Amino acid sequence: MNSTKTSKRTHSFHIPVMGIGFTVDTPLKISHYGIDSVISIVDDILLEKLRKVYCNKFEMPYQEITEKVEDFRAKRITSYLNLVNELAEKKIDEMKSATMERSHEIKEYFNMLPDSSAIKEEFRNLASKFNFNEIKSWLKDNISMGHINVNIMTKIDKPNYSNNEKLPIEFNDAHAALRGFANSDLSSSVVLSAGMSPRLYTYIEQFDDFYPDADGHTKKKIVLKVSDYRSALIQGKFLAKKGLWVSEYRIESGLNCGGHAFATEGYLMGPILDEFRKNRKDLVDQVKSLYLAALERKNKVLPTSDMAIAISAQGGVGTNEEHQFLIDHYEVDSVGWGSPFLLVPEATTVDEHTRNQLCEAGEDDLYLSNISPLGVRFNSLKGNTKDVEKLSLAQEGIPGSSCPKKYLVSNTEFTEKPICTASRRYQRLKIKSLDASVLSEADYNREYNKVIEKSCICVGLGTSALLENNVDTQREGPGVSVCPGPNMAYFSRKMSLKEISDHIYGRANMISRNDRPNMFVKELNIYIEHLKERFEETKMSMCQKQEQYLTNFGSNLKEGISYYQELFGGLKDKFEDTKINVLGELENSKNALQVLIKEIEKRKLQPVFAE
Repeated sequence: MNSTKTSKRTHSFHIPVMGIGFTVDTPLKISHYGIDSVISIVDDILLEKLRKVYCNKFEMPYQEITEKVEDFRAKRITSYLNLVNELAEKKIDEMKSATMERSHEIKEYFNMLPDSSAIKEEFRNLASKFNFNEIKSWLKDNISMGHINVNIMTKIDKPNYSNNEKLPIEFNDAHAALRGFANSDLSSSVVLSAGMSPRLYTYIEQFDDFYPDADGHTKKKIVLKVSDYRSALIQGKFLAKKGLWVSEYRIESGLNCGGHAFATEGYLMGPILDEFRKNRKDLVDQVKSLYLAALERKNKVLPTSDMAIAISAQGGVGTNEEHQFLIDHYEVDSVGWGSPFLLVPEATTVDEHTRNQLCEAGEDDLYLSNISPLGVRFNSLKGNTKDVEKLSLAQEGIPGSSCPKKYLVSNTEFTEKPICTASRRYQRLKIKSLDASVLSEADYNREYNKVIEKSCICVGLGTSALLENNVDTQREGPGVSVCPGPNMAYFSRKMSLKEISDHIYGRANMISRNDRPNMFVKELNIYIEHLKERFEETKMSMCQKQEQYLTNFGSNLKEGISYYQELFGGLKDKFEDTKINVLGELENSKNALQVLIKEIEKRKLQPVFAE
């Protein structure tokens, strides 16, 4: 085995985490087809409600884990994950039993595999012989379940209290979620996103499942969602020094993605992936020595196989050409397909009204909003029912959410204990602090709208799962927040799991429009627009730090365009099916960027303010 790459997966795509509830039960729908997916474990309240739903559905015993139970958050997460794992394993075991009643699912399993799959060809040869017993024996060794991975946003780690006493750090939200996963039966990965958290990373050391067992196998693996190579190396080394190996680095487009948008300083996805491709072996070598030394220091078992890492990419991928190019040129092990799967009822949990809105959404309906209480730009859909609910309450004179879950509390502007900027309490206090006698009417309205724009996404992103499972939403409200990426504009109808799989592998085309830009060009143009917005924010006054930021941002985008021009200049035949002139689009983007950079340079000639 190549010492820098992991063994081949069943599928070359995975379904990333989407929102809080859209992929919360996805493994129950698709893992028996060998497809990897990711569950958000931020919302223990939602997981507990769904555990009750599925226990009732499958006639399994259910005992509620109330807030009176010690360590209830972690225990709820563990119990839900164990249930999902048990039900998913039962489903794959039934397929392996190969009864005639399951023959349709078995055929679907192999029909959805890429045509290059070796086991797909083997199955076809076996099936042509009509020897059912032989097929049954072969299936036990050759079909496998997709991984049930989990996601923890490191930023969602608020402290918790009992009887107004602050609990120890291990009871913080992200810490408890990690413990819930660590104590579960799953043999899978935790995807850590939203940046490095030294204290959370340090906490992982306490759990044996993250270290190799007596056979050198690691039951629980670590996946880091990273924005660039430098970040991957820093975080990989940090964990390695603790005897913890990062099995996968997941690169996501900064802005051409769904959910929270963590923009880079103008660094584009193509050049970032290229750096990982060139330095993959060096990354392994630098981290490996630290990792093995830490295991020896801790008297832990050393891994028996070659050390390997996987590199995956996601954000804005929409065609088979793009999918295959990431695999062939950048040598990624898996490609994440997110937003299009929101239109696949067999894979994700989305209420009918929201799914219809997504089908009809065009470019102007999908936007980078400021609705997230985290203070990070957030991809959203205009007219989503949570925003309608939010604005209706504001018009009634009761802006803000009742904040029933409190996952995103962080603001201490008016209170000693943090509260959420989307909460009713904060918004009332903030609006009251606006001085209408000093501010002009226009300024007051602008500041007021900034306050009420914040939305209770920690509730809204999970509501679809409740609606689809007929669970009462009285406490949370029926409004749904949704977080598609810009790529959603080019998918316009509901799809079956087979249809989207065929689209990914080039056996069908689910995009009816012929004006979809290449994923790299799309990301570039989003970044140019982002730079323009940041520049507009400084037009009244520009400090030295802002000046340097804008200059660096523009310079990095220029370098990115040069990289793409050279890349596509040599590979343009690969993209004939996209029906657009990628080089022409790049030239247009380059011209637009040059105009913007000239404006920034003009502004820099004017006096700037020291920080």
